[in-house]
Amino acid sequence: MRANQLIALLQEHNLFRSTTLKSDDVDFASLTYDSRKASANGLFVCKGFNFSVDYLHAAIQNGASAYLAEKDYHVDVPAILVSDVRKALSLAAQLYFGFPQNDLFVIGYTGTKGKTTSTYFTKNILNHTFPQQVAMFSTINHILGPRPEDQFRAHLTTAESFDLFHEMRQAVDNGQKVLVMEVASQAYLLDRVYGLKFDVGIFLNISPDHIGVNEHPNFANYLFCKMQLMLNSRNCIIDADMDHFDEVYAAAKVSTEPNHIFTYGFNQEQASLSITSSEATLTDSEFGLTANDERLTDLATTFNVSVPGDFNQSNATAAILASYLAGAHVADMQNGLAHTTIPGRMEFIKTQHHGTVYIDYAHDWGSMNALLSFLHTQFPDHQIITVLGSTGDKGEDRREGFAQALNDYADVAFLTTDDPGHEDPIAIAKEIDSHIDHNKVNVTIIAQREEAIQHAIATATNNDLVVLAGKGQDAYQKINGVDTPYASDPVVAHEVIDDLADEK
Repeated sequence: MRANQLIALLQEHNLFRSTTLKSDDVDFASLTYDSRKASANGLFVCKGFNFSVDYLHAAIQNGASAYLAEKDYHVDVPAILVSDVRKALSLAAQLYFGFPQNDLFVIGYTGTKGKTTSTYFTKNILNHTFPQQVAMFSTINHILGPRPEDQFRAHLTTAESFDLFHEMRQAVDNGQKVLVMEVASQAYLLDRVYGLKFDVGIFLNISPDHIGVNEHPNFANYLFCKMQLMLNSRNCIIDADMDHFDEVYAAAKVSTEPNHIFTYGFNQEQASLSITSSEATLTDSEFGLTANDERLTDLATTFNVSVPGDFNQSNATAAILASYLAGAHVADMQNGLAHTTIPGRMEFIKTQHHGTVYIDYAHDWGSMNALLSFLHTQFPDHQIITVLGSTGDKGEDRREGFAQALNDYADVAFLTTDDPGHEDPIAIAKEIDSHIDHNKVNVTIIAQREEAIQHAIATATNNDLVVLAGKGQDAYQKINGVDTPYASDPVVAHEVIDDLADEK
C-alpha cells in the first residue's frame, strides 16, 4: 500500500489533515491496529477510546515505520494525521486489501432481531445458486470458503473494519462470489463499515435495545445508526410491518431510487411482496406470497420454512427478496428455506413425556415477545415454561422488557444466569422478577443455569412448551470479564432429557 494512494483516498473523504512523511512515495508492507502484529516497514493505526502511546512505542519496536492517528505523538517515526481515525482505518483497510468488496455481491442485514436467521436463510438459498461460492459473516460464525479451516466462530456481530476487509479478501481469494452478513448498529456507531457500499441492504425491524453507557446513548441514536445501512445500499429491502417504517423508508429514498426499494409484510397490499397465508406447526411453517410489483411475479407462490414462527416467515420473505436480487431462482429459494437449520435459533427437541423444548437466542424484548407471542397464539392450549436471564453490564432495559413478555404470554418462569458480567446474577433475576405479575406467572429463581433447565424440563408435562432463551449454542458464560465454559443450552437439555428417560 503506497502512502500517496492512502493520502489521496483520505483527502477524497475529507479526513486527511497533514503528514510528517518526508515523501509520500513510500510503500507500506503491512497495516495493523494491534501493536503485537506490527512488522517491518508497516503502518500502525492508533485506534481506540483508551489508546496509550505505549502501544505506539511497542509497534515501533516491532518494526512499524509510520503511524496513522488523530494526534501527533512526537515519536521517532513519521505520522499521517487524520480527523477521524476509525473512518481512516476502514479506508486504509480497503486499500490495503485491494477493495475486495468490488469482487463480491454484498448483502447486509440489520434489525433488532432476526439478523442471524435471515442471514442463514439467504446463505442456504444462495448455496443452490452459487454452490461453494457464498461467504457469510454472522453472529454465530464466519464462513470464508468451502473448507473446514475457512469457518470459525465470530467474536463480534460486525468485525472491526480491518478484520472485516481482511476476511473479505480471504473470501475472494477462496473463490467466493457472494457475501451475506449481519450489520450491527455498532458497525456504524464505530465506523466499522465506513465507505462500504452494499449491493442489498435489508432493514428487518427495530425495538429499543443496546442503549446504555457502553452502547447507544438513546433510541434515536440507535435508529439513526441502523438507518445508515439504507443510505449505503444500492438496493433496499424494508419490512412494512415494522415500527418506524416511514422513517426508514424516507432514509432509503435519500440515496436510492424508488424502483430499487422493496418492501414486504403480512397482508400488505401496498408492499412489493405480501405474505398472504400462513400455517404453522410446532416444528415448521408454510406461507404464500402475493406480488404487488410486476417484477416479482415469479415469487408469487408457496414456501415452506424449516423453523416455526410467523416472525420467521417474515425473515424468510426478506431472504427471498435478497436472494432474488442476487440472482436466485424460486426453486433455489424453496429448497434453501425448507432445509435451513440455525444453531441456537428455534431449535427444538421433542420429548416422550415432557413436551417440546425450544432453544432460542432471544435476548431482548423484541425477540422474546415475538417468540412467546407466536407460541401462545398458535398453541393456546399449551402451557409455556420459560428459562431466561439477562446480560450484565449492558442492556438493562431488557430486564423490564423480558418481564413484559412473560406477563403477556408465559405461565411459568425460571429466572437464572445469562452472561452476568460483573453483576450479581441473582440481583439481575430479582430485577426481572420485580416487574412480573405473579398472578399470571409462577416464578422461581435458580442461579445455576443447568439446574434451572433441569427443573423446567422435569416439571413439564407432555402438553407443555419449554423455552430456553438467551444462550442458544453459546458454550460459555461471561462472568467477571472471563468467558467461563458452559456446556450450552442444547447440550444441557439433551442431558436432562436423557436422564429423565433413564428414570422411567
